[in-house]
Amino acid sequence: MTAQSEERYSLLPFNQLDGWQEDNHAEAFSAFLETCGDLKDPEWKAICALAKSRPMDQSSAQTFFEMFFRPVLIEDGEPMLFTGYFEPELSGSRARTGRFRFPIYSLPRDNSVRRLSRRQLEETGALNGRGLEICWVDDSVELFFLQIQGSGRVRLTDGSVLRVGYAGANGHEYRSIGQELIRRGIYNRHQVSAGVIANWVRRNPVDGAELLRHNGSFVYFRELRHVPSHKGPLGAMNRSVTTMRTVAVDRRYTPLGAPVWIEKEGGDPLRRLMVAQDTGSAIKGAQRADIFYGSGDLAGRAAGQVRDRGRMVVLLPITLAFQKVPEGDI
Repeated sequence: MTAQSEERYSLLPFNQLDGWQEDNHAEAFSAFLETCGDLKDPEWKAICALAKSRPMDQSSAQTFFEMFFRPVLIEDGEPMLFTGYFEPELSGSRARTGRFRFPIYSLPRDNSVRRLSRRQLEETGALNGRGLEICWVDDSVELFFLQIQGSGRVRLTDGSVLRVGYAGANGHEYRSIGQELIRRGIYNRHQVSAGVIANWVRRNPVDGAELLRHNGSFVYFRELRHVPSHKGPLGAMNRSVTTMRTVAVDRRYTPLGAPVWIEKEGGDPLRRLMVAQDTGSAIKGAQRADIFYGSGDLAGRAAGQVRDRGRMVVLLPITLAFQKVPEGDI
């Protein structure tokens, strides 16, 4: 049975959202404003116009969400899984040197080259000599994780910071190298994190390089020249994402720009309203979300620890919510 045939929509009252009253709705409202102007559906456009018409404090922001939205639980038969992502910061150079020798590539025009797997690109050198290098960094493992995150900052040798964002991919399926380490019996599930993976690859350079090739997906980047330094990286809506208020989702189930209530369990439980402003190649399913933890190493360590159960509830405009829920389920 396909995930599509198992979809179920349930309308919930706000008082069934655990922790709803305690959240800072004004912060969520600010994140919502970042992208609501890009929504094209008439229902969304009307709500956004109202949102932009006057400033909102904590009380009025909560009232706004409760007045114009209804919580909808979307399920596809799979359990909820929360993970985390972040904007990494790497060290790099505009010119290749002995230290900085791992290139960040822009998108090739040649489709036959663009679609090669990670292994094929590395073993054939198909990207060499095409002038596609944006800059060079000093760590191949950090570069690999930059591709997984899809955006990042590169601190150059002159002290300036270069920001890069997702420009495209080769179309190969994302395959988790953490899951591969578990399958090989090297680590147990509870031991695996981004830091653990990185350390294992560095300790085992030959086997580590081969492990990275297990993920055939390869990401190309573009230089972001107009994103203010105090703003987050650009998400799938081509707008800056917000630390701990942006979540990446599967857009087949959750519309981009929609408020999303998350109830994450685990060692650092979260109850807060976020906004679906990003996507990811590994984010598949109605109950699947990736939380943006911010920029830098601390954010990276926090994001790398997240692999938790819970629940995600989408806030839809009232008319759209009632269209999704069969009459007998209301």
